[in-house]
Amino acid sequence: MTIPIDLDDSTPAPPMGPSPLQHRVHKALEQVTDPEYPDISIVDLGLVEQVTAQENGQVLVGLIPTFSGCPALAMIAKDVQTALGSVPGIESVDVRWLTSPVWSTDRITASAKARLSSDYTVILRHKDGTLRCPVCGSNAVADQSMAGPTRCRSLAWCPSCRNPVEVMR
Repeated sequence: MTIPIDLDDSTPAPPMGPSPLQHRVHKALEQVTDPEYPDISIVDLGLVEQVTAQENGQVLVGLIPTFSGCPALAMIAKDVQTALGSVPGIESVDVRWLTSPVWSTDRITASAKARLSSDYTVILRHKDGTLRCPVCGSNAVADQSMAGPTRCRSLAWCPSCRNPVEVMR
């Protein structure tokens, strides 16, 4: 699991927390964004499951795909390698896509959920199955099609404000 860190570069890593190299690795991973949401990090989307940064510069990153057939997996892995390759002290980066645990929308941070809703009109289904429109706030949003713009999203419709809404699955 990722170790929460302060984004302020002047703040040193906590004494009992990650090593300086691990700290730099986590900061770099927070800069890697999802190709569909270019200002939301893969950390905030909950894709980062495992990070091992050895002091000899060997780094292993275990990522969880939103779904196994995602066409952006190679792009995300390459972006991780590029971001970590520029970190001082890293000699090699191994990115692996893990088959477990299974990704779910519960892994998305609160700030990323808010950004998905406000900036992209992408919403998450509540535990009771309901949907809330990110445009007008109505709870009358209804599913329209399980086939969305990508395999990880479906389409819904808000009859109150007459706007289409994407639902992350």
